[in-house]
Amino acid sequence: MFLIICALIFSIFVLNVVLGAFASASFMGDVPEMVTLFIASLFFVAAILKRESDAKDQAENSNS
Repeated sequence: MFLIICALIFSIFVLNVVLGAFASASFMGDVPEMVTLFIASLFFVAAILKRESDAKDQAENSNS
């Protein structure tokens, strides 16, 4: 779930960058762009930590 949210937010960031580079029609300024990338990074870290926690739990259950 966290990884899907991260991908959606990051795609908004990429869309803004691509529109700004090729069409001069970026819809976010510098600060909202930075906040968008920061939030995508937070969701990515949360997804990785959750996946590591699930793998650890699964390893502990299989060793029991």
